[in-house]
Formats: sequence, C-alpha cells, structure tokens
Amino acid sequence: MDDQKVVRGIYLGHRPWLLERLQRRLRNHAQAEDLTSEAFVQVVAHPDPGAIKEPRAFLTTIAKRLLFHFWRRQELEQAYLQSVAALPADTLPSAEDVALMLEALARVDRLLDGMTVTAKAAFLHSQVDGMTYIEIARRLEISQMSVRRYVAEGLRRCMAGAG
Repeated sequence: MDDQKVVRGIYLGHRPWLLERLQRRLRNHAQAEDLTSEAFVQVVAHPDPGAIKEPRAFLTTIAKRLLFHFWRRQELEQAYLQSVAALPADTLPSAEDVALMLEALARVDRLLDGMTVTAKAAFLHSQVDGMTYIEIARRLEISQMSVRRYVAEGLRRCMAGAG
C-alpha cells in the first residue's frame, strides 16, 4: 500500500479518537482541532508511514509532545503578560509588539529544547535578565565555568536556529 493510502487510513480511522482525547485534556475545541491537525502533519511527514504499526500509540506519543509544548508556551505567554502588566502605563508595548515578543519567546524556547532546566535558566538570566556570570552562578548554585558553558550552548542553539 502506498504512503498516501496509509496516511489517509490513519487519518480517517483515528482522527475522531485523537480529537476527542485532546478535547478532554484541553477543554477547548479550537485548540484540540489545532493540535490534532499538527499531529497529522507529523504523520504525513513520517519518512515511512507504512512502518506505523500501532497508529494510536504513535498518535498518543505525538499528542503528548504537542501538549507539552502547548502548555509550555502557555506558561511562557502568561509569565510575559504578567511582566508586561507590571509596567507603567506609559511604557506598555503595543498589541502587535506583545504578539511579536510572544512568538519570539516561543521560538527561543523551541531552540533551547533539550537543554537542562539549569542550563536554560543560566542562559536566560544572562540574555534576558542581564545578570553577570557571577550572579548567575550564585543564584543557581553552580560554578562560573558551568554558567559560561551553558550560555555558550544556548547561544550556539540560537545561532544555529537563526540560519
């Protein structure tokens, strides 16, 4: 059977099931639709759809990853919006600037995906908070050499993603 028929079969046979599962988790139909669509984009992109022997297990794995990234992005957005809300009224960014910043934050988060929590924190303290390596080392209770390594790793990931 060719790949297109396999993907079509998985889509027709399992889309309603996946959508229902995601709707139960998100309690939002539009968000569930978006993540369901993204899951099937990944099925289409699979190098050998015929090798997918357990479609529901495969879709569950994809859905868990998508949910994790969705919730992570929600957390980032909430943290950013809280920091914006704390600004004086005359310095508030425009709605467009807020949207651009949220997209940039999500992209940086994706680029840093795979770094440890400590490494991400060191990088963000350096680049966002403007902290010195000494301050970061004290706050995270790690060596300055580790801070240097983590910041360099974060910069490498961001530069690789920018190209």
